[in-house]
Amino acid sequence: MKRLTLLLLVLISLSSFASGTHAITGAVYDAKDKLPIAGATVKVAGTTIGMATDAKGEFKLDVPETGILQVSFIGYVSQNIQLSSRSKYRVYLQADTKSLSEVVVVGYGVSRKRDVTYAAASVTSAPQALSGKVAGVQTLSATSRIQVRGVSSANGYMAPIPQADVNDESYKGVTENGFKNPTEEPLSTFSIDVDGASYTNIRRFINNGQLPPTDAVRVEEMINYFSYNLPAPKDNSPIAIHTELSSAPWNPQHRLLRIGLKAKQVNTDKLPASNLVFLIDVSGSMWSPNKLPLVQSSLKMLVDQLRPQDHVAMVVYAGAAGLVLPSTPGDQKTTIKEAIDKLVAGGSTAGGAGIKLAYQVAQQNFIKNGNNRVILATDGDFNVGASSDEDMEHLIERERKSGVFLSVLGYGMGNYKDSKMETLADKGNGNYAYIDNLTEARKTLVSEFGGTLFTVAKDVKLQIEFNPAKVQAYRLIGYENRLLNKEDFNNDLKDAGDMGVGHTVTAFYEIIPAGVEDSFSPTVDPLKYQKPDKNKNTYTGNEMMTIKFRYKEPSSDRSQLKQTTVADAPVALANTSDDFRFAAAVAEFGMLLRESDYRQQASYDQAIELARKAKGEDREGYRAEMVKLAETAKLMAKSGLASTNK
Repeated sequence: MKRLTLLLLVLISLSSFASGTHAITGAVYDAKDKLPIAGATVKVAGTTIGMATDAKGEFKLDVPETGILQVSFIGYVSQNIQLSSRSKYRVYLQADTKSLSEVVVVGYGVSRKRDVTYAAASVTSAPQALSGKVAGVQTLSATSRIQVRGVSSANGYMAPIPQADVNDESYKGVTENGFKNPTEEPLSTFSIDVDGASYTNIRRFINNGQLPPTDAVRVEEMINYFSYNLPAPKDNSPIAIHTELSSAPWNPQHRLLRIGLKAKQVNTDKLPASNLVFLIDVSGSMWSPNKLPLVQSSLKMLVDQLRPQDHVAMVVYAGAAGLVLPSTPGDQKTTIKEAIDKLVAGGSTAGGAGIKLAYQVAQQNFIKNGNNRVILATDGDFNVGASSDEDMEHLIERERKSGVFLSVLGYGMGNYKDSKMETLADKGNGNYAYIDNLTEARKTLVSEFGGTLFTVAKDVKLQIEFNPAKVQAYRLIGYENRLLNKEDFNNDLKDAGDMGVGHTVTAFYEIIPAGVEDSFSPTVDPLKYQKPDKNKNTYTGNEMMTIKFRYKEPSSDRSQLKQTTVADAPVALANTSDDFRFAAAVAEFGMLLRESDYRQQASYDQAIELARKAKGEDREGYRAEMVKLAETAKLMAKSGLASTNK
């Protein structure tokens, strides 16, 4: 009997061992050029175990000892790999344009069920009531929990992202900048933009097998998603300005001017103390694994960056708004993370009430000369209370005068409200980022921690005066929703964009030199009652333009002015910096996605080749990822998989 019992125990042990799991790592590459493929789906067949590769094409999974590892990506032949005791895998996918025909675009949606899966964060047992009171505020406790609809994540359950055939995403309409005549409009004035949300959102569309709607493409945000190697200020100024002038890749007869701004670097230990309020949307629309669970993982990354002098409070909103964590020192990371882990989603969306409460909490814990900021994490689906963009805009404009800034982190798809979140961040003197995976969360909240949270210059504006003796016409590429009236440049009451620690900003002007024949230069019939003064332009130097920029110190209401000039001395495109050529390639890619009226001789092949040769060091692999996105978009465009929403 003892021998039989012992034999049964051995069999049970062997059975348990056979059904065990082990960790594997690997990377997915293009078989032709050996570049990593970001966003490829890696999953175990017949299970919910899987993930999408990161910007370096890498993945990490806990898998069974036996089974089939399926690796796929739009435009490539899928591979099935037999799992074994191996711990490392390198997968090379072959391009296959036929696979694109499997995807059918319906509005913003994709009819085929997605294979990509994401790990949902664990939900712990019911929380104890958290202490802390705010006057006139509902403080949520264990009895206030709202259950997640349709998803159980108690044991780290892997759930596929739901896909709907009908989508309710919203984007602001964009009227593309055209060419201006410097004789009639010598000044071009705009606010800087450091956001990169549009690029991340475009990446999400392309990786899901669809070209983005044209209004989702903001070319300046695509360009400024990437960091550039610009020299920091040498004087006490928070910003340095740099320029490069060459030919436009899509029309060599035209010039392309790059204006680059670089904010000063500040060591983390010398940054001011932070008073942060996490404002987290826990409404029913946030239940998906790529929303609230991803929010939780993202914010815990940010918590790991905090210092003892920093403080964090947490406000949530669904049917009502409430305080779930009073202001807590940054070295109490376990307490903060536990509060984050206990969040669940459900109910309607009282966004306006949540924002008001978050500002109230921030004011009560205000740090003089510190970094006081509300960080909103949401899909932007405000449908209860102050819901219109105009209402929210007025609310944020009033609150920002208190010295509390607002940053917005966008999540999810299907009901994503890009237009609303961009408005909130613009008016709240903060940044706007779209986070679609943990790699992007790390980039925004870890790698770019200082720039995301700590402002070194606010209300940064540029005004360029063009010399009509050198410039026949000019066009600002992108920044359509950042244009200012010429009078706004000297008006210190006019809000503009902000720059954080180490931030870079790039803006491009396409210039038609004087005397070049073209079809873009605006013309009108000669005036009947007035005659142009032929001697009006008396300047005879070699300057093509003068660039002025204004900024304010974070604690000041008075701007400072700096300026520089650009001579009519272009260099050959091949002799420009890697940054110039790569950013120009991104601009060309953006114009193609926008189906720009000014794309001229632009092509995917040209943008891809230019970007590939200008990747530079590319430590994080973001530039290589852009090349892969452009290659995929090229295949989609050839197959007619364009969005039906313009």
